[in-house]
Amino acid sequence: MTDQSTASGVTLHGIEKWFGSVAAVRSLDLEILSGELVVLLGPSGCGKTTVLRMIAGLEDPSQGDILIGDTRVNDIEPAQRDVAMVFQNYALYPHMTVQQNLGFGLKMRKVPRAELDAKVSNAAQVLELTELLARRPGQLSGGQRQRVALGRALVREPSVFLFDEPLSNLDARLRLEMRGEIAQLHRRLGTTMVYVTHDQVEAMTLGHRVAIMNEGVLQQYAPPLEVYQKPANLFVATFIGSPPINTVSGAVKSVGGRSVFEAPGLELELATPLASEPATLALRAEGLSLLENVHEVDFTADVVRLEPLGNEVLVYLDGPASESWVARVNPDHPCAVGDTIGVRLDRSRIHLFAGPNQKRIQTRLDAEDSLE
Repeated sequence: MTDQSTASGVTLHGIEKWFGSVAAVRSLDLEILSGELVVLLGPSGCGKTTVLRMIAGLEDPSQGDILIGDTRVNDIEPAQRDVAMVFQNYALYPHMTVQQNLGFGLKMRKVPRAELDAKVSNAAQVLELTELLARRPGQLSGGQRQRVALGRALVREPSVFLFDEPLSNLDARLRLEMRGEIAQLHRRLGTTMVYVTHDQVEAMTLGHRVAIMNEGVLQQYAPPLEVYQKPANLFVATFIGSPPINTVSGAVKSVGGRSVFEAPGLELELATPLASEPATLALRAEGLSLLENVHEVDFTADVVRLEPLGNEVLVYLDGPASESWVARVNPDHPCAVGDTIGVRLDRSRIHLFAGPNQKRIQTRLDAEDSLE
C-alpha cells in the first residue's frame, strides 16, 4: 500500500473555472502538502467539487496551473495523473461481486493476475471486506458499499486520494463510523487526501487543514481549531460552529478618547484604538456566562427556550438589539424559561468584523490582537 514516500502534494496556482459567464472558482491558490489530509468545505455551489474534479482531470481549469508533485498536470489525462477518486454514490457495478468490483480497474490496466489478486486481498483485509468478497453490492449495507468504493481506490495505490462527499448518503451512525475508518486509513497509509464535504463536523474531525470556500472564493485555509477560534471573516465565523455564533450589528466609535463597540443595549470598551466604522460583534455560545446577580454584567436578557443535550444545555435568550443569543451551560445550571438573567461576555473570546468583506479586525477586547 501507498506510504508517505510515494505520496505527492497538490498545488493549485491562480485557478479559475468559468461556466459561460458564471465563475465557479476564482483566483484560487492552494498548497496541499505531501501526506496531508485537506478538507474543502463550504455550502452547496461554493465551487469545492469543481476544484476536486479539476485535480482529477474531469474538468479543465479556465486559467491557472495544477501540479501533482512537481508535475504540471493540466494537459495530462485523468488516468495518467496517479489519483483515485471516491464518489458520493459509490459507483459500484451491481452485477459484479465485491472482489470483481475491487479488481476491475486493475483488470482494465492489464495488471498480472497474481498481482491483482494480492492487491485486492490486501485492500479487503485493510477494510475488513474479506468475508464479503463473494457478495454483490445489492447484498451490502451502505457502510459496506462505501468501504468497497474506498477499496477500489485503495488497490490502485495512488499518490493522491480524492473524496467527493463520500459519506453524505449514510445515516448519522454510519457517518461517524466511516469518519473513523477514513481517519485510520489515512494514518496507516500516509497518502495525500483531498476531501470535499459540506458537513463541518467531518471537516473539523478529519482535516489537518480546512479550506473554506464561498461563491468560488477561498475564505480561509488553516487547521480546524484555528478556523474555529480565529475566523478570518464573518462568513467563516457564522458558517463554522454549532449552534451558530452569536452576532450583533453595531459600530466602533470614539468616546472620550476611548474606542468602544456600541449596539442598542450594549457598550464594550476596546483594549486597542480602532477606526470608527460599522462593525459586527460575534461570540460563540461558550463565551457567555449566565449570572443570577444582574450587577456587573454586560446586559440582562430573558430566557425564551432551553435545549437540553444531556451533557450541556443550550439557553436561548432575547438580548440587546432584539437579537437572539444562545449560551452553552452545564445541565445543572439554575435557569428556566421566563427568567430574566444577567449575561457576561468573555472578552478573550469576542471577535469584531468590519469593512466591505467583513474581515476580522480584532479578536480580544482585553488584550492587543489587531489584525489590521
